[in-house]
Amino acid sequence: MKISYNWLKQFIKIDWSAEKTSELLTNLGLEVEGLDVFQSIKGGLKGIVVGHVLTCEQHPNADKLKITTIDIGEKTPLNIVCGAPNVTKGQKVAVAKIGTTLYTNEGEAWTIKKSKIRGEESHGMLCAEDEIGLGKSHEGIMILDEALDIGTAIADHYNVEDDIVFEIGLTPNRSDAMSHYGTARDLMAGLSQYGTNTKLISPSVSGFHVENRGLKIDINVDDKIKAPRYCGLTISNIVVKDSPAWLQNRLKSIGLSPINNIVDATNYVLHDLGQPLHAFDADKINGNKINIKTVKSGTKFVTLDGVERILHHDDLMICDQDKPLCIAGVFGGENSGISESTSSIFLESAYFNPISIRKTAKRHALNTDASFRFERGIDPNITKYALKRAALLITEIAGGKISSDLIDEYPNKIEDPQVFLSFDKTNKLIGQEIPKEKIKSILSALEIKVNNVTETGLGLTIPAYRNDVQREVDVIEEILRVYGYNNIGITNKLNASISNTSKFENHKIENIVANQLVGQGFHEIMTNSLTTDKYKLISKQLDPDNNVKILNPLSNDLSIMRQSLIFSGLETLAFNINRQQLDLKLFEFGKTYHNFDERKEEFNHLSILLTGNKSEKSWNSNKTEVDYFYLKGIVKAVLDRLGIKKFKSFPLSNDILNEGQQLNVGKHSIVEFGSLKTIALTPFGISQKVFCANFNWDNLIKVINQNTIKFKDISKYPEVKRDLSLLIDEELTFENLYKLAKQTENNYLKDVNLFDVYTGDKLAKGKKSYAISFTLQDNKQTLKDSQIDKIMLKIQKRFESELGAELR
Repeated sequence: MKISYNWLKQFIKIDWSAEKTSELLTNLGLEVEGLDVFQSIKGGLKGIVVGHVLTCEQHPNADKLKITTIDIGEKTPLNIVCGAPNVTKGQKVAVAKIGTTLYTNEGEAWTIKKSKIRGEESHGMLCAEDEIGLGKSHEGIMILDEALDIGTAIADHYNVEDDIVFEIGLTPNRSDAMSHYGTARDLMAGLSQYGTNTKLISPSVSGFHVENRGLKIDINVDDKIKAPRYCGLTISNIVVKDSPAWLQNRLKSIGLSPINNIVDATNYVLHDLGQPLHAFDADKINGNKINIKTVKSGTKFVTLDGVERILHHDDLMICDQDKPLCIAGVFGGENSGISESTSSIFLESAYFNPISIRKTAKRHALNTDASFRFERGIDPNITKYALKRAALLITEIAGGKISSDLIDEYPNKIEDPQVFLSFDKTNKLIGQEIPKEKIKSILSALEIKVNNVTETGLGLTIPAYRNDVQREVDVIEEILRVYGYNNIGITNKLNASISNTSKFENHKIENIVANQLVGQGFHEIMTNSLTTDKYKLISKQLDPDNNVKILNPLSNDLSIMRQSLIFSGLETLAFNINRQQLDLKLFEFGKTYHNFDERKEEFNHLSILLTGNKSEKSWNSNKTEVDYFYLKGIVKAVLDRLGIKKFKSFPLSNDILNEGQQLNVGKHSIVEFGSLKTIALTPFGISQKVFCANFNWDNLIKVINQNTIKFKDISKYPEVKRDLSLLIDEELTFENLYKLAKQTENNYLKDVNLFDVYTGDKLAKGKKSYAISFTLQDNKQTLKDSQIDKIMLKIQKRFESELGAELR
């Protein structure tokens, strides 16, 4: 938000430097992000002086050029070549000397230099009014008043306004400060803490009076919830023209382009007092009646920018007897605006429901100065005053007469909030005792009315324009920001409370797993929760009926909230692969979002994606691609780290996984993993194999919380390892062998590990070879060879009898 310092001084008498004032504004919570210099004439006419044309001769080498000698009050007159048709001897002219910087209409700077024009030297330039910002004409050079002294600066004879503009980073809650008046009000409260007791100067509207009642336009508010207050009046016999220079300069200083005196007046009051207004061409209002209402969904309406918009049944509209004229509080209509032929206007000032305006503005992707203020909440008590202020300004700069009574539709007055402020709580939250009289003076400066005073606190009435101050803590924050955060002392003692937290808190478990994965060469990613609905064509698991849709998406690619982390992860893989990063290990903690019939739910997940080689190329190691078993090892390592040793495994295959497993603990599915099908990779342009694991993090946390940790002594007796090489049917899995081995010998068999798999043409069709290692141990004594042989024989026989295995 831009605030002009000169404009600000219309409301408050202050002689501080702009830098000092900006520091105070920042301390008050209106952070000044930058200071800009504004000049009503860019460059301030520096280097341009009054000159006297001594001679004017035809250029010998050009028919349209003349050679002049110009007296600018220096010892030697200047020779200047000029192409203006109106230059002649004896004139007083505006002369830009060598080194003077001028500016184009686009703001580009160019410097006057000594030059040769068709063989004749030129030591400056005679200026037209548009070349130095004093007008629009370029028909010839400026002819100045004969009474002006030669050599004096042009800037001394024209009103060049210099200003400083504050660029304020306004927070969304501070709607009260979205104007020069509101900023001055805050500044006054801040100045009071420095002993500068100045009063806020409010523009007078005492001159407001109705001159005739010849143009009455009735107002009917159908929707009093969306339009709690609506004021209007008419002004006739106006002349639409350019605004006076002072008004144009005010608007230009804050980055607005002047349009015409009527529109400029409404924009001025908007930035002056913070009240949006709208002017309608009265001749275009059919039936001399204004209706504030909603219309049917699907109604077409063309706004001022020429765009046809489809209205929603919740959009509040300003209508005449037959048609919509304006989207209330957001944007005017193409066919009701002010034009050069306008002679009478209906002027509107209103307070609209902030929620209604915000929804309408978002629905139509509009963000105007008016909607910006209405949707944050303006002062409902300034509506009538601002209308009078604007009406007086318009009659001053556009002529005309106020031709109707001011109609004020305000059936249900918005009450000011009541708050009780406890002195004890104030001191406790601030951390320092502030004198009671100081608190009262700050509240008074903030226009917060003190209704009653007790030993324990104050009964307060909050002004309606402070819609962000509703609770006691809000009032305390107001006191603190005006008192000054920098004025709160730092104690020598640090007080802290020890919080009792569970070791199973989600973020702690995430950090444990993340650290392990990073140690294994993974990189953590964070992808957008917004995604496209086109992925439903890849996976039937993405049910379109369960999508959480965005009402006003930035694009179709960000139109819904994701139901899976896999596809946003694949987007990241594709991005990196396209940049020659082929070996990738990625993981992400994130949420998925689902819209079920009766509820909306979020689920936490851990997603792991692998592709390419296990490690970077090296002179002392071979390239080894990631595979299913590598992924399985990663998954098992995560579960081991979290103390999950026992789980049930089920084969898994769906529309995006070729082969995989689902691991369950009890009724909880904790992880699904496997290799992705080509159909899932092709839309992303990925041709290499990709393996993924999807942990249901919510279920994992539940299982961890139910886990009990048991401690036992480390056995002092040695482990014994034995290996078996088996020929088995191709459809058998290692899990079949593992379970059968554990059933056969549960006392001494500590671990079973698959360390080699062979399939090839040297084996019978439908067969494969497994090499399995068995770890045996007795915690009470050293196992004897006879015991070991007996156990291994028992396991071998069960493999042969129940699984059809053969010893190789």
